[in-house]
Amino acid sequence: MNKEKVREEIIALRKGANVAYVGSVNREGFPQIKGMLVLESESMKVQYFSTNTGSRRVAQFRANPKACVYYVDDTKDKYKGALFTGTIEVCTDHETKAMLWRDGFEIYYPKGVDDPGYCVYRFTAQSVNYYHGLANMTLQIEEVE
Repeated sequence: MNKEKVREEIIALRKGANVAYVGSVNREGFPQIKGMLVLESESMKVQYFSTNTGSRRVAQFRANPKACVYYVDDTKDKYKGALFTGTIEVCTDHETKAMLWRDGFEIYYPKGVDDPGYCVYRFTAQSVNYYHGLANMTLQIEEVE
């Protein structure tokens, strides 16, 4: 696999995704996966997701910030996947929450952007493993930016 082509495919896969699979580690050390809507990113390195402060994954990330985010294109004859590995910070500050806030969120968070039940994950990637065509390549995140 050509590194520059892989880089371009990772970027296209990430930017075209509507859903990402976010992985955490539970208290017993087992991996946990959850599909989440893709809403915002600063870059390939920093990606954001919104959730409820009472969710079990918030507690998991506060105890162990190690995480992964997986993007996949599983359309027929086109299977591609990019597994980003890094850490998640649970953000409850107004600025970060406001940046990710969308119309309609008030259904879940009636007090608005400052609802104490609303928080944001800030995922910071260290590396990404790309899989396509029975081959894979791991890049440091700086190689993808």
